[in-house]
Amino acid sequence: MEASVALCIMALIIISISHWVYRWKNPKCKGKLPPGSMGWPLLGETLQFFAPSTSFDVHPFVKERMQRYGPIFRTSLVGRPVIVSTDSDLNYFIFQQEGQLFQSWYPDTFTEIFGRQNVGSLHGFMYKYLKNMVLNLFGPEALKKMLPEVEQAAKRNLRNWSNQTSTEMKEATASMIFDLTAKKLISYDSEKSSENLRESFVAFIQGLISFPLDIPGTAYHQCMQGRKKAMKMLKNMLNERRANPRKHRSDFFDYVLEELGRENTILTEAIALDLMFVLLFASFETTSLALTLAMKLLSDHPLVLKELTEEHEAIIKKRENPDSALTWSEYKSMTFTFQFINETVRLANIVPGIFRKALKDISFKGYTIPSGWAVMVCPPAVHTSPEKYHNPLEFNPWRWEGMELNGATRNFMAFGGGMRFCVGTDFTKVQMAVFLHCLVTKYKWQGIKGGDILRTPGLQFPNGFHIHISGKIKEAQEST
Repeated sequence: MEASVALCIMALIIISISHWVYRWKNPKCKGKLPPGSMGWPLLGETLQFFAPSTSFDVHPFVKERMQRYGPIFRTSLVGRPVIVSTDSDLNYFIFQQEGQLFQSWYPDTFTEIFGRQNVGSLHGFMYKYLKNMVLNLFGPEALKKMLPEVEQAAKRNLRNWSNQTSTEMKEATASMIFDLTAKKLISYDSEKSSENLRESFVAFIQGLISFPLDIPGTAYHQCMQGRKKAMKMLKNMLNERRANPRKHRSDFFDYVLEELGRENTILTEAIALDLMFVLLFASFETTSLALTLAMKLLSDHPLVLKELTEEHEAIIKKRENPDSALTWSEYKSMTFTFQFINETVRLANIVPGIFRKALKDISFKGYTIPSGWAVMVCPPAVHTSPEKYHNPLEFNPWRWEGMELNGATRNFMAFGGGMRFCVGTDFTKVQMAVFLHCLVTKYKWQGIKGGDILRTPGLQFPNGFHIHISGKIKEAQEST
């Protein structure tokens, strides 16, 4: 009798599990779901998504499923059902319907990393409010005033690097940009501070694109520890500033304190600190990756380097005083430089996916995107599509000739799209263009080791990119 009961219980358990697995692999939908696989229960296809790749081409996870299912397919990542879009029409539709049919969404792990009240997780008026705050600091008018500081930072760092036998460019450019951004945001000076703020971000970055397992010894755990340390330092700095206010606004902290002090303000300290954290991270990590890849591409493409150098040397030749500072009109005249930057970020694909969530059931091209499901727009699939770009894996800045991009298009989403187009885009372009100006007019460099890329699925330089930098004038004097 007991054996029969045990067998019945076991059979019920097996049936229940089988039913659960079936429902997982075949989710309910009022219409027709895009084709695809949901992978293993709970785990989904997360491990395949994080599998490393060493090509500029779209990540194998996406490419294999595009070939099998088409440009729109379903999957499951970190426990959530996801519709992946490599379709430029659907991507454009998603960005245009921001706030109506879709809203910004990221996996819970990303929310934990960047903060539950980070700007990417906020919507509507609150998001627009924070966006305007950031534009006050990094918008075009502010950047005109910041241009001399960006140039001085580039000159100072290049001069220091030229006195070294080897410089690892990812680390060096990240440090340069972090110091500049932290100074503008919170008047942080790494040489005068008793605490190393950037050290916390380094620990944070190492686990950012990793499997979300928060136990000691994992990269994700190290990432979360780095965030906690950085947030504690930022909170202490804010409290110190609050206790010793300045007479005149000089940085973003002053602006934040001014807003927090307003009657009926919608800004909270938690939102302000999460915003500061995201701005510090986004400003230096993404730009340093782009600059490192830019130098690697210039090393590999001498004709591109030649044209870039000629453009910047022509700027200096037109000046009455060759040593005068770079002007805004000179910056805006860098036509080939902007073509070079566009092509670099197209191939870099630093952001492998842009996430949104469907607010209601949506029909598109015969498929249904169920309400509550996540949607991942995949820029790399568009940027490397032979239908959109001739020889898409070839580095060719001349393909942008005659094109002026001030925002996103259906075929170019390196800086996002729609109302959430990256507010730091102009800041990134200024830093890259000014750095390249100082580099190619005064210096030469030679690769020593590294430079290999790895995608997991975000861009990384696992062995760095080590170079030797030397001044052109110094070399000329030594040769004579």
